[in-house]
Amino acid sequence: MPTILSPTAFQTALEVGAIYSLVALALFISFSILDIADLSTDGCYTLGFAVGATVTLAGHPILALFAAMLAGVCSGFITAFLQTRLGVQSILAGIIVNTGLYTVNLAVMGWSSNLSIYGSDTIFTLTKKLSDSDFWKDWHELFLLCAIVLVVSVLICLFFSTRLGLSIRATGDNVDMVRASSINPVFTITVGLCLANALTALSGCLYGLLNKSCDINLGTGMVTVALASLVIGESLVGKGSVRRRVIGVIIGAVLYRIIIAIAISANIVPTECFKLVSGVIVAVAIAAPQVKKMAALQRQKLAAKAKGGQ
Repeated sequence: MPTILSPTAFQTALEVGAIYSLVALALFISFSILDIADLSTDGCYTLGFAVGATVTLAGHPILALFAAMLAGVCSGFITAFLQTRLGVQSILAGIIVNTGLYTVNLAVMGWSSNLSIYGSDTIFTLTKKLSDSDFWKDWHELFLLCAIVLVVSVLICLFFSTRLGLSIRATGDNVDMVRASSINPVFTITVGLCLANALTALSGCLYGLLNKSCDINLGTGMVTVALASLVIGESLVGKGSVRRRVIGVIIGAVLYRIIIAIAISANIVPTECFKLVSGVIVAVAIAAPQVKKMAALQRQKLAAKAKGGQ
């Protein structure tokens, strides 16, 4: 590993992977559980840091995380409102919200395409002050991110074991059955999308605070990154209980980022091709089952033809 990936690069990959796991968990809720393709992820990711950075600059570094999540909840509510109340298809609703968030993000950032928080206290700088040891100063960011991911994962597992969580899971499986059971699918879809977008905004907030700067195009392609993480996790761990799937999503996000870091460090893939590689990984992973079926069908045809020729 050290010859391919330096310790610093490996540490950075773990940190970014932990952040990506949050947006991957968001997609897990919207796509895997609710069966809704929410394309507002890119804009909501940027919204998270835009709001978080603004609150941080105002002198409230801890409140910034909750403010970002609240902004994500608002984004998810609007997406759900378009789908459930106005009859807009899920994909179109996500595109509409994502487009509108571009202007919203610019407004939050003071109509500037870039926002820097250098010199301001963040949740990471506050954590760094907890100890004077060199080890803590070098690894405090990763420890904090791991703690946040752990808390979020536990809360997700607990939530989806509650009555409301089970109703949301049932909504993704069969909306008609849920409606026949006197459960309002409009409410469950709204809660699910609000929760998913809150995690997406939290992820964007943490990424921006870690790098101390933000660009208006920060979230471009994040839905593809989250999909790649989700697919990798499900292929490794498989499907089962919510706990098992949540662990798989986190592992997939970290492995995805490590793979990308190795590819970039070894000059296998240029940094400029980062988004392209993400798209290829998702396409290959999603198409793999269908390709296997087609290959198996082709083998059966060849076997039948050979048998008929005899």
